[in-house]
Amino acid sequence: MFEISPNPFIIELKRVFFSEFFCYDLIKSMSIEEMVKAVEAEKPSVSRSKTRGKPLWEKCLDFLSSVRFGIFLLCLLVVLSFLGMVIMQKNVQGFETYFASLTPAERWLFGVLGLFDVYHSWYYNFLLLILSLNIILASIDRFPKAWSYIVKPKLEATRAWLLKQRYNQVIELPSVKFDTLTGKISEILRQNGLNTYITDRGARIHIFGERGKWNRIGAYIVHLALLILFLGHFVSLQTGFDADVRLVPGQTTNQIQLIEFNLDLDRGLSVERYNVDLPFTITCTDIEQKLIDPKGSIDINNTIDWRTQIRIDDPEYGTTIADIQLNKPFTYRGYRFFQASAITVGNSRKMTLELTSDRDGAITEVELMRNGSVRLADGTVIEYDSFFPDFVLSNGKPDTRSGEYNNPAVRLNIITPEGERKIAYAFFRKLPDGVPISAPVAGYKFRLKDFEKVPLAHVLSIKYDPYNGAFIAWYFGGFGLLASLAFVFFFSHQRVWVLIDKSKNELILSADVNRNHVSFADKFRKIVQKIQDEIDKGD
Repeated sequence: MFEISPNPFIIELKRVFFSEFFCYDLIKSMSIEEMVKAVEAEKPSVSRSKTRGKPLWEKCLDFLSSVRFGIFLLCLLVVLSFLGMVIMQKNVQGFETYFASLTPAERWLFGVLGLFDVYHSWYYNFLLLILSLNIILASIDRFPKAWSYIVKPKLEATRAWLLKQRYNQVIELPSVKFDTLTGKISEILRQNGLNTYITDRGARIHIFGERGKWNRIGAYIVHLALLILFLGHFVSLQTGFDADVRLVPGQTTNQIQLIEFNLDLDRGLSVERYNVDLPFTITCTDIEQKLIDPKGSIDINNTIDWRTQIRIDDPEYGTTIADIQLNKPFTYRGYRFFQASAITVGNSRKMTLELTSDRDGAITEVELMRNGSVRLADGTVIEYDSFFPDFVLSNGKPDTRSGEYNNPAVRLNIITPEGERKIAYAFFRKLPDGVPISAPVAGYKFRLKDFEKVPLAHVLSIKYDPYNGAFIAWYFGGFGLLASLAFVFFFSHQRVWVLIDKSKNELILSADVNRNHVSFADKFRKIVQKIQDEIDKGD
């Protein structure tokens, strides 16, 4: 009889089986068939442990932070914002007329969906909240990887890794001076705007060049701008309000009028107007309208700009003078004043009066401002009283037939040198002699020779925004978003690796770029060609 030596394969199988499943004392006497059965029995539990799914909370976080979900929410907000522009909102002037022009079905549908006040609706704010959460979670999830490109650039790479990149080229090296070649390659990369880093490992020299590494975090600057935009508008809408104030030159007020539209699907639209006290007083000192054709009407189609000058008297901050123009709003203590509309009843800002002396027929011209006065050489004072664009006598009293400049006239208060007060009228049209209303007053006949057209009053829209949320949203969020998008799409992170293998007399060029691949491909070809030319020189 002879003893059979143990099979090396069986010994190794038992050793592995011991290390993975059971103690050696238990298996040292087991046959191959018994061990196979034991392994088969263990397989399901091992498989189940490896393929167990993520917890529900982790799946929810993955969904909330997904880019697709964020784009979907952003598209929904864009659609709702577009509807908010197409469908007149109830806080916009002229809403009553717009609402009356809709059919009953349109009123009901838009009312039920809250489309008359989209930006204050619960679903719009809810979408803003979820999208903001998506942006924050997505940034937290992806920012560390993007930041690693900046703080830990890949300075060295293996041959296999380089050949897997989008752009690569292998060049056979003749007998060259590697130190000289390294310097020339580094200079070529710098000439193409790349910052270079050289790592010498003896048999291998690694040259790394990159440009625009900060572009990796451009997407997160976009995210930040969006969050500022959302938060600013949310704060502005929740803490502020919109109001109007009607200003006539010479008028002083410390109240503004809030207009609230209450939409009831059964009762229809109701409008409530109520005054709100300001912590300061506003005095309108002047209004001006720049016309395309000074001889034309004061309608919006003939207007370049409106200007309203106001004086603010504040017990805490003193007096402030401000000009509010069409594209030049004015902000004071959280109140932002805009040009909104005008009461287009004709009036005059500056008038040229022609005075004919009743004594010697001498003609004198004077300029009179609205609500102003002028003193003549003989001591007579002329004060502005009122302007009538279409003068008519109604029941013996002066009035205007329309708001158009059909028969312009100005009523004047005349104060004689003796202190006597009289009333005179100056007409733009020349009246026949003997008409009582054009008779001389205080020794003068008055005629309205020329005048500057302005409306009766301007209406300013006032937006109260105590935390400057809208300002921050537009100037930091809006313009920041445009700038960051330009930074993301018009710039790129360009990386080039050069591996010089002295032992194989081989040079490997590889490159990668995160965007703008077409233009970079041409740049990479030029770099390869310049390096090839340097190698061919053999210096």
